[in-house]
Amino acid sequence: MTLAVLNKAQKFVSILTDLQKPGGVSADELIDRYGLDDRTLRRYLADLREIDVPVNDDGRGAHRTLSVDPNFGRKGVQLSLLELVSLRFGRSLFNFLEGTGFAEDMDDALERISTWAGGGADQGGEVAQLDRKFIALPEHHKDHTRDADVLDEILTALLRQNPTEAMYARVGGQIRTYRLHPYTLAHWRQGLYLFAKDVDAGIIKTFAVDRFRALKRQRGEVFAYPEDYDPQSMVADCFGIIGGPAKDIHLRFTRTAAPYVRERIWHHSQILSSTASGELELQMKVGLSPELETWLLGFGPSVKILAPEDLGARIRRLHGEASKA
Repeated sequence: MTLAVLNKAQKFVSILTDLQKPGGVSADELIDRYGLDDRTLRRYLADLREIDVPVNDDGRGAHRTLSVDPNFGRKGVQLSLLELVSLRFGRSLFNFLEGTGFAEDMDDALERISTWAGGGADQGGEVAQLDRKFIALPEHHKDHTRDADVLDEILTALLRQNPTEAMYARVGGQIRTYRLHPYTLAHWRQGLYLFAKDVDAGIIKTFAVDRFRALKRQRGEVFAYPEDYDPQSMVADCFGIIGGPAKDIHLRFTRTAAPYVRERIWHHSQILSSTASGELELQMKVGLSPELETWLLGFGPSVKILAPEDLGARIRRLHGEASKA
């Protein structure tokens, strides 16, 4: 599309916008788009430099690349005190990623944002004690410190849609080699999981990042990201991260456990109802999984499984085995 009909002021503003695009823009593209000659383009660039716009000019002739320094204009960014607190508090929720490039990148980004925000929010020492005023208590988490290289490969493969070859150790099983198309990186209970298509099996599977023993992306290859793929559908019927055929679950909690159960949303399908005796019944449709079993076992005698029968029988058996240990 040619923008030659714009007046000089309009071209000036529009060219500046083009220069700020990731990777910049070629000189011949600007010449063609705005109906310019090389001399006129140089004049526009000189005008931008006169008002301290840091224009970069790489290459020679009409094929050279023109861009604006990525940091241009960021010094004027203003954050309120509460916005700055929200960013720093949000970062603290990902402390389980310490020791990985992921955490370092987040720290670098937060530091830059804080710098761009200026010193106004620090006046009066309002943020001097943020690390003591807002904390995220440590939870049981996976150790991702050894996964730095794998994480870097996963993140790059996700962004560039590169296929990968991976060596993966299933729980209690042998290490297998997979050809994968990485679709989604998911965070659940202080751990990272990868939703990826198993190319050989032709289905999407869930992989725990910490169980990869090696992962290498195919730099010269690109897979097509499926238009009909929805990561939310992967976990819609899960009680956690592991799926399975969805079943109707019907539970009854004692009066002492009822307040604790009532104050949380356990699954989007849940329906709560109180009994005349003060107990609480919970119905939901989820897949049977180890996460669900562990959750039920944690309530001990405070929960009765009304349906399905096979789930109730399994939980009773597990309690019995534990009492004999």
